Amino acid sequence: MKIKCPKCNKNAEMPLDYSMVKCGSCDLDMSYGEYVKFIAHNQPKYSDILGDYASGVSTEGQTAGSLDEWD
Repeated sequence: MKIKCPKCNKNAEMPLDYSMVKCGSCDLDMSYGEYVKFIAHNQPKYSDILGDYASGVSTEGQTAGSLDEWD
């Protein structure tokens, strides 16, 4: 599927199994986990996705902690 590249904002590709993210425009190539961390660290409005990604369960109404806890 096509997603927005977090580095250059052009189209990047992510397979349906969410295994990786690749961008032909800026040579971004990372695993989905690395992509999630990159997005959370570089776009503050998405910092809560780290908790959702790590736990795999509903975190509605809970906080994910600080980004420092994930490094």
